[in-house]
Order: sequence, then structure tokens, then C-alpha cells
Amino acid sequence: MATAAPETAAERPMIQVVDLHKTFGAQKVLTGINVTVPEGKTCVILGGSGSGKTVLMKHMIGLLKPDQGQVFVDGEDIVPLGDSEIERVRRKFGMVFQAAALFDSMNVFENVAFPLREHRKGWSEEQVRAAVRAKLDIMGLPVSVESKFPADLSGGMRKRVGLARAVVLEPKIVLYDEPTTGLDPITTAYVDEMILEAQAKLKVTSVVISHDIASAFNVGDYIAFLSKGLIIEFGPPEQLRNSENPVVKNFLQTWFDKN
Repeated sequence: MATAAPETAAERPMIQVVDLHKTFGAQKVLTGINVTVPEGKTCVILGGSGSGKTVLMKHMIGLLKPDQGQVFVDGEDIVPLGDSEIERVRRKFGMVFQAAALFDSMNVFENVAFPLREHRKGWSEEQVRAAVRAKLDIMGLPVSVESKFPADLSGGMRKRVGLARAVVLEPKIVLYDEPTTGLDPITTAYVDEMILEAQAKLKVTSVVISHDIASAFNVGDYIAFLSKGLIIEFGPPEQLRNSENPVVKNFLQTWFDKN
């Protein structure tokens, strides 16, 4: 059985999931998850549809409580926390959704400024504008994009605006929910580049939920392979490439045959 990454002086855990179990009715979704995401690294949770990837992510951010187990975020076990304390922990996270989830009625500037207006109510308009511009600049988006609406943007640009909004409050952790689902190869490569740039420039810890093998191998410092409620393989991409686990080998084989 694969285990979580060991803690080293160079790799402090930012998220650590210990013996996590979750059942919905008669369905056992998570049956003893152990996984560690080191600070400043990108970990891809890879697995097929229905394997429990999104359920695991919801536990990491405190949207679900486990039946058993612990979830440490930045050294704090969040499972026993009440609603107000969970809200405090969630401010350490930024979330990038599948379809970017931008507000159609707001232009780019208003979309990215939205979290600041909600959580930085004492800020001046000049401070808001400077923060928005800084994050759009990090995402490689020009000033001219600020007045555009989501419908005017390409799929890749919408993703970058979504990430700018996710990091405008300067979270420690960014969660990506199936960021390349339904995208063509060129846009997928654009999104992969965005994830890598965000890690390099912002020094965030990233967790990517995906069933996209090529993207996982492109962006992941570590890959955690989830199957039937368990992490059955964990390690750097090369370790999974050479895995002897038959479930992992079968899942990856078609992609390897093409590459």
C-alpha cells in the first residue's frame, strides 16, 4: 500500500490527510486515505470518474466532515473546527473551477475585484485596482482585458482570469477542480502553463483534481492515484510511470502507448 510522502526539512506538509473515511448511505467513497501535499508543491489527485477525487478535495477545504480521520491544513486539524473557525481556514485557499465560474454580468476587473470587495472592505479603490492589476499581470493578461466580459474571452483567458480571482487574496493553497476537462489540446497546454507559472511566481501549494493523464504528468511534482477510495500509488510522475500496480498500469497504458 502506498503511503503519504514523508516530512523532510525541505518539504513541510501544507495539507496532510490521515486515515480518511467517508460513506454516503451504503456507498463507501473514501476508505482510508493517506496523502501529504508538501508546501510549495503541486500534487495532482489522479483517478477515473467516480473514484472520489472531488469528495477528497471537499474534505481538504472543510466542506465535508469525515466519518473517521484527520485533515491537517497548515499544521491544524480542521475536522473538529466549528463553522466560524472553518471559514478562517478557508481563507487560506483559492479555488479554480472547471469553467472558471466567472460572473457573466461583470467585466474582468469586477470579477477579480469581487473577493477584495467582500473581504477587504476597508481598502480604497486605488488599493483594489493595484491588487487586481498585479494579479492580472502575473497571469500575463494585458490592461486591455480588464474591461472585457467573460463572453469576449477565449477559454484559456477565462481560466487565467479565474486564477487571478482565486489568488487575489493571496492564499497559501490553490485548488483546481478538473481544470482541463473539455478543453482542446492547445488550451489544455495553456492551462498547464498557467498552473506552473502560478506555482513559480506565487509560491503557492497546489492541489489539482484530474483524470487527464498528460496534464497530470506535465504539472505534478507529485501524483496521488486514487482508486476505490484509497491512494494506491503516490510519488513523483516518474514513479507512476514505472508503477507495478496493475490498476495504475492499466489506467496509464493507453496514454503511454500514444506517447
